[in-house]
Amino acid sequence: MPDPAQKLRDLQPTKEYLVAIDSDGCAIDAMGIKHRECFCPWMIGCFGLQPVAAAARECKEFADLFSKTRGANRHKTLVRILTELLPSHPEVIEAGFEVPQLAHYCKWVNDPDSLLSNDGLQKAIDEATDPQAKAQLQTAMDWSIKVNQTIGEIVKGVPPFLYVLDSLKKASQKADIIVCSATPCEALEREWAEHGLAPYVLVIAGQEMGQKAEHLEIVSNGKYAKDKIIMLGDALGDMNAAKDNNVLYYPINPGDENASWKRFLDEVFDKFIQGTYTGDYETKMIAEFESILPENPNW
Repeated sequence: MPDPAQKLRDLQPTKEYLVAIDSDGCAIDAMGIKHRECFCPWMIGCFGLQPVAAAARECKEFADLFSKTRGANRHKTLVRILTELLPSHPEVIEAGFEVPQLAHYCKWVNDPDSLLSNDGLQKAIDEATDPQAKAQLQTAMDWSIKVNQTIGEIVKGVPPFLYVLDSLKKASQKADIIVCSATPCEALEREWAEHGLAPYVLVIAGQEMGQKAEHLEIVSNGKYAKDKIIMLGDALGDMNAAKDNNVLYYPINPGDENASWKRFLDEVFDKFIQGTYTGDYETKMIAEFESILPENPNW
């Protein structure tokens, strides 16, 4: 079976420095429309959450947009919603609604060896011998496929944040650039091509190529020095992927994305190239970022 990450493994550096950029919510302003109009309606429909639809929507927005799990893999946040957030929501408790727990699906999601993509999910379905496990995994697959189809139909013409294109033009003169995302590759390639961003990147790495930390591990293993790689992201998962690989991290702050990109364009990229981004400056950027996203909801 072909290695889905082969393009990343075959990457040959053309410059000394590497900038890795997350896509949704970081470079392209697509997180809100994707989660509100694509992920959430099908989550409610596929998992039988219609009686508590308003609470489910509130939980989805918190998990995926306004908390520390912002930007996490779709299956990880779905499990958080079904097992943690929705059962504890006051409206759900008051209604006496029993949220489906889907133990077999949750076990697959929480298994560190699982590839949390449609390919990985199909493999788990094919290998399942328990009818209940197969049914739960198939429901999740139906949801994931419908989400992808709806994204393809709805999410069009959503622009990158201001200063993204200018930043890519500037950075590409002195650094190689890759996309490092948990979004399916097909959607990434379409979106980056649609907005004229694709010509500036060497590889577009999506969920089929593994997790973001795995993307960074591949490129930091003999291709670029770790202190010459910087990851740009808008979620704690992006920061953790960078820190797991001992590379630099610059946050695109949720709610203040344009200003974050302006700062990268005017100041941060130059510091990165000059070797002065690391240390107190990076620590200040990360502290500012971490203060924005709460751990728990206020209900």
